[in-house]
Amino acid sequence: MAMWCAAQGWPVHPLAPGRKTPAANCAACREHTHPPQACLCTAVGKWCHGFHAATTDSARLSAWWTERAAFGVGVSCGPAGLVVLDVDAHSAEVPQRDRLLPGIAIHQGVNLDGLASGFDTLALLAAYRSKPNPAEDESTLRVRTPSGGLHIWYRVTDPGMRYRSSTGSSSRVALAWQVDVRAVGGYIVAPTTRTPAGTYSPVGPARLPAPLPDWLAAELTRTKHLVDGDAPVRSGAMAACPLPSPGGTGAHRLLGPLLAEVHGCAAVPQGASFTEKLNRAAYTAGGLVAAGYLTDAEARELLAASADEARPHQSHRSLAVINSALSAGLRRPLHLKGCP
Repeated sequence: MAMWCAAQGWPVHPLAPGRKTPAANCAACREHTHPPQACLCTAVGKWCHGFHAATTDSARLSAWWTERAAFGVGVSCGPAGLVVLDVDAHSAEVPQRDRLLPGIAIHQGVNLDGLASGFDTLALLAAYRSKPNPAEDESTLRVRTPSGGLHIWYRVTDPGMRYRSSTGSSSRVALAWQVDVRAVGGYIVAPTTRTPAGTYSPVGPARLPAPLPDWLAAELTRTKHLVDGDAPVRSGAMAACPLPSPGGTGAHRLLGPLLAEVHGCAAVPQGASFTEKLNRAAYTAGGLVAAGYLTDAEARELLAASADEARPHQSHRSLAVINSALSAGLRRPLHLKGCP
């Protein structure tokens, strides 16, 4: 599958065997955190830093999969010119109706009984625009995920248009609740990749992405997914929500380094103690909220933004960590001496 993807012009990178996360960095990269752009490993043919190492070079791909045949295949969406809608079907509390379709006011008369997943919100968005439901679009590649979700693949035909990745739970940049966008700054699991939970299996007749429909392109632009020509290429959550400034309040100065540790896990796909770092940041944030230094909404937004940047494919797991640790921290107010 890696060679087939590369033949389509899609840069690919290895996924850890049996998982949907990138293969681990080399020992040196794990021990010394650094930006992927500053890493020398790619130049010598290593797969460090996930989608940053993605390539279409057949010799390099052959070497990678010869060394580890059990690798899964990840496709770097931005360089491939792809936009993939990652529709989730996870069990989660349904938010208020103003969070279901960001920027669209859903009238109180609209009956939302039974709405439970990204399949529902994507269908609702299509209905609002009087357009066909992308989840039923047989003209494009669609891939059923082991968790019951769906990846809907589209290609961007205008080389001047680039769209950023996002998570459906983000309060800053999102298309619809439980509908993630994989584009610039993200990757997608290739069809036929196997995990213990099951196989990523194509559905329907199409085996290649169709052009991104104009109406979806307009929705992505409306929801601020369009990457400006002079904007840094980063995933959506952190591009819109920077870390607290070191020069801010005492509470922000305390929380900032902890969020930076979470954010730094983006450069280390595995073995970075991501959950532990996120748990520590969320627990501290909870204490600051309980003491009145931060609002609950502000804390959750900062935590979710850092987590989504570091681990864009596990937003629901990250949210569970945040909820648990934040709740624990709320029971222990953290009072800072001299903190404004």
